[in-house]
Amino acid sequence: MAKGPSPHASPFERPLPREAPRPRETVATLEASRIREVANAGMGLPDVIPFWFGEPDAVTPAFIREAAKAALDAGDTFYHHNLGIAPLRDALSAYLGHAHRPVDRDRIVVTSSGVNALMLAAQAILSPGDRVAAVVPLWPNVTEIPRILGAEVARVPLSLSADRHWTLDLDRLLDAVGTDARAVIVNSPNNPTGWTMPREAMAALLDHCRRHGIWIVSDEAYERLVFDGSFQAPSMLDLAEPEDRLIVANTFSKAWQMTGWRLGWLVVPPSLTADLAKLVEFNTSCAPGFVQQAAVAALRDGEPVVRSFVTALGGRRDALLAGLSRIDRVSAGIPDGAMYAFLRIDGERDSLALAKSLVREARIGLAPGIAFGPEGEGFLRWCFARPIPELDEAVGRLDAYLRRA
Repeated sequence: MAKGPSPHASPFERPLPREAPRPRETVATLEASRIREVANAGMGLPDVIPFWFGEPDAVTPAFIREAAKAALDAGDTFYHHNLGIAPLRDALSAYLGHAHRPVDRDRIVVTSSGVNALMLAAQAILSPGDRVAAVVPLWPNVTEIPRILGAEVARVPLSLSADRHWTLDLDRLLDAVGTDARAVIVNSPNNPTGWTMPREAMAALLDHCRRHGIWIVSDEAYERLVFDGSFQAPSMLDLAEPEDRLIVANTFSKAWQMTGWRLGWLVVPPSLTADLAKLVEFNTSCAPGFVQQAAVAALRDGEPVVRSFVTALGGRRDALLAGLSRIDRVSAGIPDGAMYAFLRIDGERDSLALAKSLVREARIGLAPGIAFGPEGEGFLRWCFARPIPELDEAVGRLDAYLRRA
C-alpha cells in the first residue's frame, strides 16, 4: 500500500496545494471600483472628456507646491510624530476654531489621506459583528471599510424630492440606528448626490446617539464646497461637545485641490487621541513631513484659493444643470454641496453598461451610479469640477448620443 508523506517531512517534500492562495473571504468578495472600471475603459481613447473621478481639474496652487519643495530642500525626509507635526496641528486647531467651535490640538490626528482617516476611525471603534448604519448612496470606500473589519452595514437611502433636491427621512435613519448600533456614518455634503444634512437633523441624530451611547462618524470632506454663500456646510463640530462619541474625518484633497498629496485629519474625543496614535503607527507610522508643511501653507495662505474655487464650482454646477435640463429623458438632482450632479436617463437601468457606452460612443467619462451602492443603480455621477466649455461640449455629446439611441 502506498504511503502518504510523513507528517514530519520537510515542507519542501510535501505536495503543494492544488488551489492558489486566497485572502480571507471578506476581502476576496470585495468588488473592485466600478468607477475605475469605466475610467480604465476610457483612458487612452482620443477626445474623451473625463468626469469620472472626484477631483479638481486644476494643479495644486503654486504656493503649496513651493512649501513642499522648500521642506524637501531643507532635508525634511525623516519620520515625524504619529499624530502629525505641531505646526500643522496648531494650524488645523486655528482653522477649525474659526470654522466651528474651538478644537484643541490634542483632539487632532493628522492622517495619510481622508480615506486613511476613515479607516483609522473604523479600526478605533468597530469590532466583528458590530452593526453600522449609513446614509446612502455613498462613495463605496466608506461602506466597505466596516465590512473589511467584519461589521454589518444597514443602508438608509436618500430620496429625490419633487423640487429635485435630495432629502433624508430622519425617522428612517433613527430607526435603522436603533438603540444597539455601534456607529452611524454620515457623509455631508454627500458624494455622489451633493445632499447636505441640515443642522436640525444633525442635532436630532446627535441627541439620539448620546442617549444610547452610539458613535457618529462624520465624513466632512466636502464641507467647504457649498453654494449658498456659507463659509461651510453644517458640521457635527458645530454642535458636539469634546467628549461626545463623535469622530470627524476631513481631507486636504478637495477644497485645497490636493488630491494627489494624500493628507487628511481626524477630530476625536481627547480620550481617544493616544489610541489613534497607536493605530497610525501600525498603519503608516506618520504622514510625510514635507506634505504636512505644504498643508501648513495651504491653511495659512489658501483661503482666497478655496473661495475662488467654490465660486467657480457654483458657476460650473449651474451651467451643467442648465444644459442637462434641456435634454429629453435626463433628470438631475440639484446638489447643495460637493462637486457632483447625480442624474438619471429615463429607460436606462444598467448604469455600468451605460457609462461604458458613453465612453465608447460619446467620448464622455461619467461614473456609474451602481458604484455607490444599489441605491445608485440607474444613475450616473458627473463631476463638474471642470471648465464650463468642457461641460457644454459634453452636454452636447450626451444630447447627440441620446438622439441616436
